[in-house]
Amino acid sequence: MSAQEGPRIGVALGGGSARGLTHIPYIEAMDELGLRPSVIAGTSIGALIGAGWAAGMTGKQLREHSFEVLGTLRTIAAKLWATQIRGIGGLLKNGISMQLDASSIVDAFVPADFPLEFRDLKVPLHVVATDFQSWHQVVFDSGPLKPAIAGSIAIPSLFKPVVYNSHILVDGGVVNPLPLDQADIDTDFLIGIDVVGDPSIALTRTDHKALDIWFGSAQIMMHSLTAHMIAAYPPDIYIRPRVANFGAMEFWRVREIIANAESEKDRFKRLLERKIEDYIAGKAVPVGSEGK
Repeated sequence: MSAQEGPRIGVALGGGSARGLTHIPYIEAMDELGLRPSVIAGTSIGALIGAGWAAGMTGKQLREHSFEVLGTLRTIAAKLWATQIRGIGGLLKNGISMQLDASSIVDAFVPADFPLEFRDLKVPLHVVATDFQSWHQVVFDSGPLKPAIAGSIAIPSLFKPVVYNSHILVDGGVVNPLPLDQADIDTDFLIGIDVVGDPSIALTRTDHKALDIWFGSAQIMMHSLTAHMIAAYPPDIYIRPRVANFGAMEFWRVREIIANAESEKDRFKRLLERKIEDYIAGKAVPVGSEGK
């Protein structure tokens, strides 16, 4: 690799449900710098957004699409209702399940021309899910794309487990909320974007609802797992945006969530520029040293 080529960049997009929409401004920042990752790794919503990015969508296109499909509660409810019922026949046959079908959710919320296979992507993508039977992570980087994403986003209890490729899959965040290990494969420069959040907004609260306790406990687990992953695969840039003000399932606040990260976007660009320049300078061959 020459200094002119720049480093091969690996980006890990973490899980965090609605908070993961925060990934989009950072993708826009890389677009604006003319930087394209060589590898993308994603867990849960990071896998979903990462797949769109790997398919060739720009940060701006990801933003516009998210506004279109998540912009109002009515829009989200209509899509969820359609995926659950699938017409009167589906209602009579299956009844109304309290658990969502992750595969139907992926179909409902991705663009119509979304790639069907990993091989159709423009950037290599590693999608992390959890095998419920073996208790290990499963990483998909080939074959059908949508089932892998469905398994990665299948939050336990909220979604039915996804049966695919001899696995019973649940959310990748159960074992690997920020897949730095996968983004570090054959790359020189590692970026991790952690959207799990922090406990700041809950420190003084005592009126937690059952759902708050469930998601909060999951956040604690994911935070601990991420700390171990960072120790094992230290990123060149680690980003942990402020997302505590947003509920894990408040997707209809998409505009607020993305706007909240706007203030960090320029800081991220400056940091990324400086780090890339430092990397290239460190790899450059000093004048007069060729052949020594």
